[in-house]
Amino acid sequence: MKNRVTSLFGIQYPIVQAGMIWCSGWELASAASNAGILGIIGSGSMYPEVLRDHIRKTKAATDKSFGVNVPMLYPDIDKHMQIIIEEGVKIVFTSAGNPKTWTAHLKEHGITVVHVVSSVKFALKAQAAGVDAVVAEGFEAGGHNGRDETTTLCLIPMVKEQLEIPLIAAGGIGTGRGMLAAMTLGADGVQIGSRFVTSHESSGHESFKKAVVEAAEGDTMLTLKELAPVRLIKNKFFNDVQAAYANGATVEDLKEVLGRARAKKGMFEGDMVEGELEIGQISGLIHSVKSTAEIVDEIVTEYEAARTMISSQDWKLNG
Repeated sequence: MKNRVTSLFGIQYPIVQAGMIWCSGWELASAASNAGILGIIGSGSMYPEVLRDHIRKTKAATDKSFGVNVPMLYPDIDKHMQIIIEEGVKIVFTSAGNPKTWTAHLKEHGITVVHVVSSVKFALKAQAAGVDAVVAEGFEAGGHNGRDETTTLCLIPMVKEQLEIPLIAAGGIGTGRGMLAAMTLGADGVQIGSRFVTSHESSGHESFKKAVVEAAEGDTMLTLKELAPVRLIKNKFFNDVQAAYANGATVEDLKEVLGRARAKKGMFEGDMVEGELEIGQISGLIHSVKSTAEIVDEIVTEYEAARTMISSQDWKLNG
């Protein structure tokens, strides 16, 4: 599977393990990289020195390529970036902010930069800012999401039509068949998050992993657009948010309902009642917890089988 994405990152398969807060520490990132894909440390839930520790542990656990995801809506970003440079990280994924802010600085230090977007407009802005690749993430994705609610099926070909740099598809992808579909639409690779939440190496709480495995169609919904759009599993906290909307909540009211550390409470500490449970719609197709290596093998095997099946069939639209 050699293409622009595998060449850019120096990996075997054009798959990126998404950098997810509270779920993607050094154990998941190193396991993903060792399995032949790009492992990513999710720095959004880390204090600067915690990030440094995770980078060092990842380097000790793998000699393969890995990166760090930096959501720019969190504090201490300047400290995170300095640590990334000091520790010699070669790949950075930025998200939730203006790609112009850090791209040039990172590239001056020889770092490959990828930016996560949810629209054609922002994909082109990221390309103009000088990033090396773009992740275009559809409405199906878990966690923080775009406001336009454009699905991956529509977003990828629209971005591909105008983008020149490598395109990585995300949102609703967790199987080999989904990967093949995204690449057929024009993606050079895929980024997968939710499926790796339910890996043994994920730092997510076991109760959260169980909730993801048990989730079915319709059990997630995008909410809190007035603050930062986020896709959540429906639980008591989610219902409290919906009740606040029904009562005409203002932005300040919503901030009060959200409070602090909701994501940590749910995904990391295992509070399935009051915690914020961020996951994608693909959770309806996740039925087990497996090792990262097993998940990668499953995705790649299914991808190859689906590609072979399609190429061997006679697809005639007119009989």
